[in-house]
Amino acid sequence: MHILIVNNVGAGTGDSGLFAFVRELSRRGCEVTVRPMSDSTPLATALRDARQFDRVVAAGGDGTASGVAYALRNTGVPIALYPSGSANLLALNLKLPVTPGELADVAMGGVPLATDLGEITCSSDDGRRTHGFVNAAGAGFDANIMEGARDLKPMLGMGAYFVGAMQKLSPTVARFTIELDGERIEREGIAVVLVNFAKMMFDLSLTHDSSAHDGMLEVMVIRTKYVPGLVPAVWAAVLDRIGGDHPGRSGSLEILRASRVRVEAEPALPMQYDGEVLACKTPFDGHVLEGAATLVVPEDYLPER
Repeated sequence: MHILIVNNVGAGTGDSGLFAFVRELSRRGCEVTVRPMSDSTPLATALRDARQFDRVVAAGGDGTASGVAYALRNTGVPIALYPSGSANLLALNLKLPVTPGELADVAMGGVPLATDLGEITCSSDDGRRTHGFVNAAGAGFDANIMEGARDLKPMLGMGAYFVGAMQKLSPTVARFTIELDGERIEREGIAVVLVNFAKMMFDLSLTHDSSAHDGMLEVMVIRTKYVPGLVPAVWAAVLDRIGGDHPGRSGSLEILRASRVRVEAEPALPMQYDGEVLACKTPFDGHVLEGAATLVVPEDYLPER
């Protein structure tokens, strides 16, 4: 088996396990090519001959995974993960193991599964920009968190996101006009997030009955005006995690569904996708790319419903 590893050397707090991962693949008879990637390396260059490999491994965080998945969309190239970022939410959603040997087993023997991607388009000073995402993308408070965490991630890892949230306890409240598959609604709140994979940090799911394999996006409207207003929703997610069935997320969260979404906000709000801060602000358009990515998952993986 020929495996290409695209390694984001700037992801997370640094990772010493990639060498062990490569060694485990080699011991299993794989021929491995490793290509380091940084902010100055175009992803297209690293993936220029991806179709000539049996697997492509995205080694990095969620931004790396989404970048590789979007670049290889609709090609059928199987994409495995070596999670070495700060949060690694996609690895959490896919129920991936954590040791290099177990990750090597999944990379080689896992099941290629057609998985939805999301795509957003927004405007910046340089013109219209389009980005793909695997987990979530949105505008407002979530982007504030990513902005506050960006410079701290190399030092604090996942803890940087808590610092980012604490820096914005009273986020901007906006008036949203949201178009869902042609139907327009108006809401007030601090964020609108398009969700593909629902599980967040600590294996909590803030949306209920979500799937990244159904050709739809969950549209999460955070309607509280202050961060403490999210506590009931988080507590319901905790109860779900420990074995309950608590679909309600209180009045602080409204969960909608659509395949195509347009979001306008007054005032305009900053944006993010998969933890990457964008140069754009609202408005933005989003839609689902059904089954566009082929992700390698463990044999016992069962998609969330």
